[in-house]
Amino acid sequence: MSRENKGKYKGSQVFLLACLEIKGMLLQRKFLAIILLGLFLVAGIAATRPADEPGFKNLKVLPKDIGKKDLDKIMDGFKAALGVRCSYCHAPSKDSTNHLPDFPSDDKPEKGIARKMIKMTNKINKKYFNYTNTGDSQALPTVDCMTCHHGKPHPSGS
Repeated sequence: MSRENKGKYKGSQVFLLACLEIKGMLLQRKFLAIILLGLFLVAGIAATRPADEPGFKNLKVLPKDIGKKDLDKIMDGFKAALGVRCSYCHAPSKDSTNHLPDFPSDDKPEKGIARKMIKMTNKINKKYFNYTNTGDSQALPTVDCMTCHHGKPHPSGS
Protein backbone atom coordinates (compact mmCIF):
# COMPACT_ATOMS: atom_id res chain seq x y z
CA MET A 1 0.00 0.00 0.00
CA SER A 2 1.32 3.43 -0.88
CA ARG A 3 2.14 6.06 1.74
CA GLU A 4 -0.47 8.51 0.34
CA ASN A 5 -3.29 6.03 0.99
CA LYS A 6 -2.20 5.33 4.58
CA GLY A 7 -3.64 8.65 5.85
CA LYS A 8 -7.14 7.83 4.51
CA TYR A 9 -7.57 4.70 6.67
CA LYS A 10 -7.66 3.99 10.38
CA GLY A 11 -5.08 1.73 12.08
CA SER A 12 -7.02 -1.54 11.80
CA GLN A 13 -7.96 -0.81 8.20
CA VAL A 14 -4.34 -0.11 7.34
CA PHE A 15 -3.33 -3.39 8.94
CA LEU A 16 -6.08 -5.27 7.07
CA LEU A 17 -5.15 -3.67 3.74
CA ALA A 18 -1.47 -4.42 4.32
CA CYS A 19 -2.34 -8.04 5.07
CA LEU A 20 -4.46 -8.28 1.91
CA GLU A 21 -1.65 -6.75 -0.11
CA ILE A 22 0.86 -9.24 1.32
CA LYS A 23 -1.59 -12.10 0.77
CA GLY A 24 -2.07 -11.00 -2.85
CA MET A 25 1.67 -10.94 -3.40
CA LEU A 26 2.00 -14.41 -1.86
CA LEU A 27 -0.79 -15.71 -4.07
CA GLN A 28 0.95 -14.26 -7.13
CA ARG A 29 4.21 -15.93 -6.09
CA LYS A 30 2.45 -19.26 -5.44
CA PHE A 31 0.70 -19.03 -8.79
CA LEU A 32 4.00 -18.26 -10.52
CA ALA A 33 5.72 -21.12 -8.66
CA ILE A 34 2.97 -23.56 -9.68
CA ILE A 35 3.18 -22.45 -13.32
CA LEU A 36 6.98 -22.80 -13.34
CA LEU A 37 6.79 -26.19 -11.65
CA GLY A 38 4.30 -27.32 -14.27
CA LEU A 39 6.53 -26.14 -17.10
CA PHE A 40 9.55 -27.94 -15.64
CA LEU A 41 7.48 -31.09 -15.21
CA VAL A 42 6.29 -31.00 -18.84
CA ALA A 43 9.83 -30.30 -20.09
CA GLY A 44 11.20 -33.16 -17.98
CA ILE A 45 8.63 -35.62 -19.30
CA ALA A 46 9.28 -34.54 -22.88
CA ALA A 47 13.05 -34.89 -22.44
CA THR A 48 12.83 -38.40 -20.96
CA ARG A 49 10.13 -39.75 -23.25
CA PRO A 50 11.35 -42.89 -25.04
CA ALA A 51 11.66 -42.94 -28.81
CA ASP A 52 8.44 -43.58 -30.70
CA GLU A 53 9.49 -47.00 -31.90
CA PRO A 54 12.91 -48.50 -31.25
CA GLY A 55 14.71 -50.33 -34.00
CA PHE A 56 14.14 -50.59 -37.72
CA LYS A 57 11.18 -52.07 -39.54
CA ASN A 58 11.15 -55.17 -41.76
CA LEU A 59 14.59 -56.57 -40.92
CA LYS A 60 14.49 -60.21 -41.98
CA VAL A 61 18.18 -61.17 -42.22
CA LEU A 62 20.00 -58.54 -40.19
CA PRO A 63 19.65 -58.46 -36.37
CA LYS A 64 16.40 -56.83 -35.21
CA ASP A 65 18.26 -54.86 -32.52
CA ILE A 66 20.98 -53.50 -34.83
CA GLY A 67 22.02 -49.91 -34.16
CA LYS A 68 21.96 -47.13 -36.75
CA LYS A 69 25.75 -46.90 -36.89
CA ASP A 70 26.14 -50.64 -37.55
CA LEU A 71 23.31 -50.72 -40.09
CA ASP A 72 24.79 -47.74 -41.96
CA LYS A 73 28.20 -49.45 -42.02
CA ILE A 74 26.70 -52.63 -43.51
CA MET A 75 24.65 -50.71 -46.09
CA ASP A 76 27.68 -48.61 -47.06
CA GLY A 77 29.58 -51.87 -47.59
CA PHE A 78 26.84 -53.15 -49.91
CA LYS A 79 26.84 -49.88 -51.86
CA ALA A 80 30.62 -50.00 -52.33
CA ALA A 81 30.72 -53.70 -53.22
CA LEU A 82 28.01 -53.32 -55.86
CA GLY A 83 28.78 -49.76 -56.97
CA VAL A 84 25.16 -48.70 -56.41
CA ARG A 85 23.09 -46.27 -54.36
CA CYS A 86 20.33 -46.97 -51.83
CA SER A 87 17.64 -46.72 -54.51
CA TYR A 88 19.09 -49.81 -56.25
CA CYS A 89 17.46 -52.07 -53.62
CA HIS A 90 15.05 -49.72 -51.85
CA ALA A 91 11.82 -48.51 -53.45
CA PRO A 92 11.08 -44.78 -53.63
CA SER A 93 8.91 -43.32 -50.88
CA LYS A 94 5.21 -43.08 -51.65
CA ASP A 95 5.24 -39.74 -49.81
CA SER A 96 6.24 -37.13 -52.41
CA THR A 97 7.60 -34.80 -49.71
CA ASN A 98 10.06 -37.47 -48.49
CA HIS A 99 13.09 -37.75 -50.74
CA LEU A 100 14.51 -40.79 -48.92
CA PRO A 101 13.74 -44.32 -50.12
CA ASP A 102 11.03 -46.34 -48.39
CA PHE A 103 13.51 -48.54 -46.50
CA PRO A 104 10.97 -51.02 -45.01
CA SER A 105 9.26 -51.63 -48.37
CA ASP A 106 9.79 -54.93 -50.20
CA ASP A 107 8.51 -53.54 -53.53
CA LYS A 108 11.83 -53.97 -55.38
CA PRO A 109 12.98 -57.53 -56.21
CA GLU A 110 16.62 -56.48 -55.70
CA LYS A 111 15.99 -56.28 -51.96
CA GLY A 112 14.83 -59.91 -51.88
CA ILE A 113 17.87 -60.94 -53.93
CA ALA A 114 20.13 -59.07 -51.50
CA ARG A 115 18.62 -60.98 -48.59
CA LYS A 116 19.26 -64.29 -50.36
CA MET A 117 22.85 -63.25 -51.05
CA ILE A 118 23.40 -62.31 -47.39
CA LYS A 119 22.10 -65.73 -46.32
CA MET A 120 24.29 -67.42 -48.95
CA THR A 121 27.51 -65.68 -47.87
CA ASN A 122 26.72 -66.31 -44.18
CA LYS A 123 26.24 -70.02 -44.93
CA ILE A 124 29.46 -70.25 -46.98
CA ASN A 125 31.47 -68.44 -44.31
CA LYS A 126 30.11 -70.61 -41.51
CA LYS A 127 30.56 -73.90 -43.37
CA TYR A 128 33.94 -73.39 -45.06
CA PHE A 129 35.69 -70.70 -43.02
CA ASN A 130 34.34 -71.45 -39.53
CA TYR A 131 33.48 -67.77 -39.34
CA THR A 132 31.81 -66.72 -36.08
CA ASN A 133 32.25 -62.92 -36.24
CA THR A 134 34.51 -62.89 -33.14
CA GLY A 135 37.15 -60.64 -34.67
CA ASP A 136 39.78 -63.40 -34.57
CA SER A 137 42.87 -62.06 -36.36
CA GLN A 138 43.90 -65.64 -37.26
CA ALA A 139 40.65 -66.41 -39.09
CA LEU A 140 40.69 -67.02 -42.81
CA PRO A 141 39.40 -64.26 -45.10
CA THR A 142 35.67 -64.65 -45.61
CA VAL A 143 33.41 -64.34 -48.62
CA ASP A 144 31.55 -61.04 -48.92
CA CYS A 145 29.80 -59.10 -51.68
CA MET A 146 33.05 -57.69 -53.08
CA THR A 147 34.42 -61.23 -53.58
CA CYS A 148 32.19 -61.72 -56.61
CA HIS A 149 30.76 -58.30 -57.47
CA HIS A 150 33.99 -56.26 -57.61
CA GLY A 151 32.05 -52.98 -57.45
CA LYS A 152 29.50 -53.99 -60.12
CA PRO A 153 25.74 -54.53 -59.65
CA HIS A 154 25.98 -58.03 -61.17
CA PRO A 155 28.83 -60.48 -60.49
CA SER A 156 31.20 -61.34 -63.34
CA GLY A 157 30.04 -64.16 -65.57
CA SER A 158 26.33 -63.67 -64.91
